[in-house]
Amino acid sequence: MLRWYQAKLAQRPLVTQSITTAVLFAAGDTLAQQAVEKKGFANHDLARSGRMALYGGAIFGPAATRWYQFLQRKINLPNHNATIAARVLADQTVFSTTNLFCFLSSMAILEGSSPGEKLEKSYFAGLKANWLVWPAVQAINFSIVPLHHRVLVVNIVSLGWNCFLSYLNSGK
Repeated sequence: MLRWYQAKLAQRPLVTQSITTAVLFAAGDTLAQQAVEKKGFANHDLARSGRMALYGGAIFGPAATRWYQFLQRKINLPNHNATIAARVLADQTVFSTTNLFCFLSSMAILEGSSPGEKLEKSYFAGLKANWLVWPAVQAINFSIVPLHHRVLVVNIVSLGWNCFLSYLNSGK
């Protein structure tokens, strides 16, 4: 399975990472609905899982792929640890803040609710939670994971994170 994934990643990295992200965003939402909210499969909100898959595949997957390539090309300092710290700082101040804004806004639009209200209610709570989890994950990701696997690592960690985001977005 890993060999197949690596072959697809080499052939079409953006498409492969986008599809992987869509699947794992939907899986994170399924975890949120079933393990956290305990809805039961009969009450599972397929539209909500679909919105998560759409966001993951159409927005986050491509954006994260290009962002990690950008960081790899543009942030290179003489000291390895300084490079990692600078990449984490850029990731957390630019990408994470923007991504959370885009996520909450687009979910509100897709749900037919107010992006302003959703952002007011959930943005800072989500950002604080983000800063508790992701700096350490990204420090490890940027220091030991090859560039072509960084989105996959984020997607795997994101199973739990997307569970949280989906729960945050649901307003429960």
